[in-house]
Amino acid sequence: MATPADKLVPVYIKIRDSIREKEDKHKLEIATLKEQLEAVAQALLEICEENGQDGFRTPEGTVTRRVTSRYWTSDWEAMYKTIKEHDAPFLLEQRIHNGNMKQFLEEHPDVHPTGLQADRKYTVQVRKPTSK
Repeated sequence: MATPADKLVPVYIKIRDSIREKEDKHKLEIATLKEQLEAVAQALLEICEENGQDGFRTPEGTVTRRVTSRYWTSDWEAMYKTIKEHDAPFLLEQRIHNGNMKQFLEEHPDVHPTGLQADRKYTVQVRKPTSK
């Protein structure tokens, strides 16, 4: 006798596989579009550079050139030292590493950091049967 789960599992697998198929199909299309977008952006940056401008207007839209910065370190020990020396913890992002916090709490069951919040929920994972 078929159970509700016997009917739901194949539906779940079919939907999941359809999502994967569509994502894979569109990855190449999206990558191509991103390359084209980057080429147009480079051409617009060259126009700004040639004219010594940080932006310009056209009937179709306004272009603005701006500087973006990204920082990282190859020496965390030295970075932590600098942060400590200059009392600059604001240089780090305020977030908790989920996996490390989970492990920490498992290793220290008596510790309950003030203000720590957690959201836990059940999820399901469905795998196709393996062929023997």
